[in-house]
Amino acid sequence: MPQRELLLFLLLCIAITVPPGFSYTDPDDVAVLNSLKKQWKNVPSDWKNSDPCGVSGKGSWVGIICHDSRVTNLTLFNMDIQGTLSAEIGNLKQLQRLDLSSNLKLGGTLPVTLANLIHLDSLKLVNCTFSGEIPDALGNLPNLTFLALNANNFTGRIPPSLGKLSKLTWLDLADNQLSGPLPVSVNDGWGLDQLLKAEHFHLNRNRFTGKIFEEIFTANMSLRHILLDRNQLEGSIPDSIGLVHTLEVIRLDINGLTGKVPLLSNLTKLYFLNLANNHLTGPLPNLTALTALNFLNLSNNQFDPSEAPTWLSNLQHLRTLAIESGQLRGQIPQELFSFKELQEVNLKNNSLNGTFDMGNDVTSSLHKVNLELNNITSVTLSSNYSNNLMLMGNPVCSIPHLSTTAYCNDPFDQSSAIGSLNITDCSHPFTGFLVFRAPFFSDASDHIEELKQNLTGRLKTCRTPNNLSIQNYYFDGNSYLWVQIKICPDGQSYFNQTVIINCFDLNSQDYKPPDLYGPYYFTASPYHISSTARRYIIGIALGCAVLAALLALLAVYAVRQKKRAQREKLRNDPFASWGSMGEESGEAPKLRGAKAFTFDELKMYTNNFREINIIGSGGYGKVYRGMLPDKQLVAIKRSKEGSMQGDLEFKTEIELLSRVHHNNLVGLVGFCFEKGERMLVYEYICNKTLRDSLSGASGIQLNWSRRLKIARDSATGLAYLHDHANPPIIHRDVKSTNILLDENLTAKVSDFGLSLFVSNSEIGHVTNHVKGTMGYLDPEYYMTQQLTGKSDVYSFGVVMLELITAQPPIKDKKYIVREVKIAFNRQDKPYLGLKDLIDPLLTSKNESLVGLDRFVDLALRCVEEEASNRPMMSEIVKEIEDIMHNGGLNIVNSGLGSWEKIIPAQYYSMDVSSSSSQQNINSSDFKYSGGFPLQWKLNSS
Repeated sequence: MPQRELLLFLLLCIAITVPPGFSYTDPDDVAVLNSLKKQWKNVPSDWKNSDPCGVSGKGSWVGIICHDSRVTNLTLFNMDIQGTLSAEIGNLKQLQRLDLSSNLKLGGTLPVTLANLIHLDSLKLVNCTFSGEIPDALGNLPNLTFLALNANNFTGRIPPSLGKLSKLTWLDLADNQLSGPLPVSVNDGWGLDQLLKAEHFHLNRNRFTGKIFEEIFTANMSLRHILLDRNQLEGSIPDSIGLVHTLEVIRLDINGLTGKVPLLSNLTKLYFLNLANNHLTGPLPNLTALTALNFLNLSNNQFDPSEAPTWLSNLQHLRTLAIESGQLRGQIPQELFSFKELQEVNLKNNSLNGTFDMGNDVTSSLHKVNLELNNITSVTLSSNYSNNLMLMGNPVCSIPHLSTTAYCNDPFDQSSAIGSLNITDCSHPFTGFLVFRAPFFSDASDHIEELKQNLTGRLKTCRTPNNLSIQNYYFDGNSYLWVQIKICPDGQSYFNQTVIINCFDLNSQDYKPPDLYGPYYFTASPYHISSTARRYIIGIALGCAVLAALLALLAVYAVRQKKRAQREKLRNDPFASWGSMGEESGEAPKLRGAKAFTFDELKMYTNNFREINIIGSGGYGKVYRGMLPDKQLVAIKRSKEGSMQGDLEFKTEIELLSRVHHNNLVGLVGFCFEKGERMLVYEYICNKTLRDSLSGASGIQLNWSRRLKIARDSATGLAYLHDHANPPIIHRDVKSTNILLDENLTAKVSDFGLSLFVSNSEIGHVTNHVKGTMGYLDPEYYMTQQLTGKSDVYSFGVVMLELITAQPPIKDKKYIVREVKIAFNRQDKPYLGLKDLIDPLLTSKNESLVGLDRFVDLALRCVEEEASNRPMMSEIVKEIEDIMHNGGLNIVNSGLGSWEKIIPAQYYSMDVSSSSSQQNINSSDFKYSGGFPLQWKLNSS
């Protein structure tokens, strides 16, 4: 008998002789897993039989690996597990690896019973929603080498007890809300200084405060990466950091660090150094010995004025050099531009002078040189450089032949551009983001193909054939590189759950990207299909056997139900009788609170749609002012003649506004659907849009208290849509041109053509084709197509920044979110870093900008890249009201004062001459003859 058949025969014999109910898994472990199964939603579909380990020990349950009948590995990466982590987990006494990463609805506090897992080697809970404090008990895991709790909602201090983890090599607590000082043993008994084997301190994007203690670094440490950017650390950089000769990456940018930069000449392996956006003083550090540096950023500190440092000529591996606002003078060493790997030079806002000459040996990899706001008087252009050279704000730009060129007119900053590479298409792809926190370059397009080939090689180890493409890549405002990958199954429709766990869990760090990419983490998008594929196959097989017997019954049943369904649809959906794509059939629906106007009626109310009554226009068509027979002013939005576009938006807006009624949402009066026309009739809002007021187009000047009230009103309207509408509604196009101001400057959210009704279960995420307005678009929604209520929050955060700066979201190819993030430093005096961005109208009136720092901080939380870090709309309303209350502002009317109606005399029968045109009058004082909107102007008082 051949060996294969013999083996199958033996296995069959074993299966026959094993008594029913026998389990190869320890009963205690079975009890724990069954307990978890009861508490969690969406556990893998094969967690059904009584034996998790199975005969082989590799696990008959997805995500389980066993040894000697004990569970040693529990990995449920990206399984859409929902719930909390039970204290029962502590009873898996032989567990060595626990990975529950990328389960976005798995949260709660961590149980202290994790301390019972004394064999645990790896604990990965990345990109979940765990909260509360990190338990001190984690310090009692003697074998732990890998601890990754990043991208959650943890608060409180880092437990000093983590210093007891003598075998730990990887510590990642980034992207949480941790606070307090960094623990050291001299102060806390235990501390980070005792982690001598640790190679990675990833502590960025938290809220740590206080100084970085000198004792935290020692010469016998193994550290390679120190990531402490975007915290609230103060004091000087400890001299001891220069003792850790193994360091490759240092990120201390965007803190409140002061004093001189310590001696770093011992760090000869350092590739990446970012100390930008602190308060460092003294001379520029001498980096002559750091010849391995690829990335250097010393921007926006307070260094002593000095000549451009000669040691730049030693750093021949530089790819990125940034010393913006570094008080440099003199000229730049010409040889810098010949470095073969150089991609970007940013020396903006210094005192560099004389002639700028790059020479004739400019490297072909150089894509941007920013020398704005210097004192350069002449320039010798290189014959072999034709990329971005930015000279705005230099005397040389007054020379006629240069003043009109791109050099002096702010060319587009390509470093933040979104790119893509060989996008593969399929129905059920696996997608996610690799987030590189300190790439050694600034132009990803030069290196992205290498990454793709590297990832493709990694995925060849999977037994399931697949095709990988890089969907998008871009740098965010933190200089992190986001790379969206898309993996399609080859030769099948779905990936099964085992493939996802074994092949796509890139957080395991056994995947090594190309060296230039530096430290990273991986966040996966939900993948819901694979677990159901097997059920479909089984269902098809069983269904075929039953289908024939049911066909006759189904046919009879279908005929009976068809008429009933049609009647029910007409009753529940007043639009069911309407045709699609512009074809009219049936009468206009009867809607409570929304009148169906005829075309002739609206033609009469607008005086035959006269041009003088046009008050706005857009992609949909024109907006006319009109007056109804009861003297009510209305705004009538008319689609372009003959256009078939906008039908879905037309129907959506009628459906939505006929259901919701709120003081901060624009009211729908009615609509017209006949003679090929699509028209919507709204209440008339006299003071135009918020953008009109901020730009000065409406003639209204908004002081700070009024802007706070407008923000509160708009947020209240959106919160109503999210939390109180039934079903909930996501607006999808929140922007300043969709916020209207009435006669009392009450803000009303408008334009619901892109809005979506969602069920309560879907409010977390809805897969949807991306729609919205660039500049306001949620980047996470753009990349993942997962729409959430937090997408509206991001857009509203952009509007909040508009209220502060009065600038549109994108101006002169600069993005307001990025500009404010760079300028705003939470350690500064309130809003000090924003002085050049704040609307001059606010500062010119000597008004106390009460709560501006809190308002900016709230806005920046709204525009966090990850939706989980943004507040809810209801939380935004409460915080703005708290800002107003603490500032002594009346939350009801915000001290608006009196307002004047300014009515051009030619449009009203009442005599409104120049002498009386600014008197306070009431609507009863005049008779409207059509053709002009009411305008308002605030009294000087």
